[in-house]
Amino acid sequence: MRHVFVAPDPGRVRLRVSSRAVLGVGLAVAAAELAGLSLTASITGGLAALLALFTVGDPTVRRQAVTTALLPAIGFPVLALATVLHGAPLLRDAAWLFVVLAGVYARRWGPRGHALGIFAFMMFFVTQFLHALPAQLPELFAAVALALVVCGAVRFVAWCIERRVPPPAAPAPLPGSGLARPTTRQAVQATVACAVALAAGQFISHERWYWAVGTAWWIFVNTASRGETLVRGFRRVVGTVTGIAAGFLIAVPLAGAPAPTAALVAVCVFGIFYTAPLSYSWMMFFVTVMAGLLYGLLGVLHPGLLLLRFEETAVGALGAAVGVVLLPVTTHAATNAWIERAVTCVHDCTTAAARRLAGDPEADPAPLVAELELLLGRVRLSLAPLVHPLSPLRARKARALRVLALLDDCAREIKGLTAVAADPDASHDARLAAAAWRVESAVHALVRPARPARPAVADAGALPLHHPGAEAALGHLYGLERALVDLAAPLRTAPNAPLVPAA
Repeated sequence: MRHVFVAPDPGRVRLRVSSRAVLGVGLAVAAAELAGLSLTASITGGLAALLALFTVGDPTVRRQAVTTALLPAIGFPVLALATVLHGAPLLRDAAWLFVVLAGVYARRWGPRGHALGIFAFMMFFVTQFLHALPAQLPELFAAVALALVVCGAVRFVAWCIERRVPPPAAPAPLPGSGLARPTTRQAVQATVACAVALAAGQFISHERWYWAVGTAWWIFVNTASRGETLVRGFRRVVGTVTGIAAGFLIAVPLAGAPAPTAALVAVCVFGIFYTAPLSYSWMMFFVTVMAGLLYGLLGVLHPGLLLLRFEETAVGALGAAVGVVLLPVTTHAATNAWIERAVTCVHDCTTAAARRLAGDPEADPAPLVAELELLLGRVRLSLAPLVHPLSPLRARKARALRVLALLDDCAREIKGLTAVAADPDASHDARLAAAAWRVESAVHALVRPARPARPAVADAGALPLHHPGAEAALGHLYGLERALVDLAAPLRTAPNAPLVPAA
C-alpha cells in the first residue's frame, strides 16, 4: 500500500481520474434512484458507469465519446440475451462462451474493440450477479442508458481531464495472422478457460458459479503471453483473498446499512481506479470488498458467501491455467518481439534527434520518445513474470533484469539527446554523424534492419569542440552506443543459460 500511495503521479492525473470516477458513478446511481428505479437497476447502472469510465481508453476525446456512445449498442442485446436465457442453463452457458470468444477476438481492433468486448461480457455477468429477470429489462435498459449519459456528461463536459492531458496511445499489438495472431489465440484460450471455470464453478455452486467465469475472463485482460497470464492469475487470487478478509471485518458487520455502505463503495471505486495502473492485486482487493458491500445491500451477505467467493476465484484461476496451455504465446517469444520494437524505436529516436541537430526543422524526436516510453512499459509488463519475486528461473530472471536496466539506460540517453536537439543553439558537429552511425550499427546488430540507411545528418559546418550542445549530444550518443552493445549479451544468451558478459 505504501508503494501505491508514494508512486509518482505527474500532474496528479491518477488522483483526478479516480476522483472523477467516484463522482461519475455516484451521480449515475443517484440519477437511477431519483428516477424511481429498483435497487437492481441502480446497481446495474452504477456498474455500467464504472465500466465506461474504466475501460474506454481511446487516444482522443472524440474517439472516447464515440466508444462510450457505442456501449449500449453492444450492451443492450447482451443484457437482453442473458436475461431471457437465465432459465435455460445450457443455452445461457453456450451464449456466454460465445460472448467471451467474440469479446476477446474484438481486441484486435484496438482500444474500442477492447472496451466493447469487456462491456459485453460484464453485461452478461451482471445479470447472473443480480439474478435479473426478463420483466426487469425495461428498467435495466433505462438504468444503463441513464448511467452512460450521466458519466458521459461528467467525463466529456464537466471534468474532461483528457483535453489537457491526452492519454498515451497504446502500442499497436504484435502482428500475425490466423492462429499466429495473439488476439486469435487469446480468444480460444479465454473461451476454453471460461468453459472449464463454468463447469467447475457450477459443480461448487449452482447459484454463484459466475464468479469463476468472471475470474477466468479478467485474468486474460491486458495480457499477451503465457507468463503474463499466470502472474495475473496469481495476483488476482492474492487480491481476492485479502479482499475477502477485509469483507469479514467490514462488509459482514455493516449488514447492508445504506449510508455507510454507500460511503465505503465510493472508497472502493476510488481505490479501483487509483491502484489499477500500479497493482492488480490491490485493484482486486477493492473490487472484492465492493462486491461484498453490494451483496450486503442485496441482503444476501454472510460469511459462507465470502468463502464461496474464494473457492470460485480459485477454480476460475485454475481454468485460466488450463486455457493458457492451448496455443500458448510463450513469454520468450512475446518479450523478444516487444524488445525488438523498443530497440527499433531507439534507432528512430536517434535518427530524428541527429537530423534535428543537423539543422532539419522537420525532424522532431519528441513523439518517438513518447512512443518509446509506451513500448518500454509493454516490455516491463511482458517481463514481469520473469522478474517476479517468486520466479524460480534464476538465469532468466537475471537476463530479464539486465535487459530492463539497459533499456532504461537507452531511454535516459534518448531523453537527454532529445533535450539537446531541442536547443536552438545546438547545431551540427561532424562527430555527431559518426556517433549516430555507430548507434545505428549497434541497433542493426540486435535487430535486422527494415531499411538499412545511414542517419540523415549533414556534413557541413562542425561546431567547435568545446560547444556545450555538441559535447552533451556526443555524451548521450556514446552512452546509447554502450547500452546497445551491452544488450547483445542478454538478448543472445539462451533463455535458461547463465548470463555471460558481452565480448
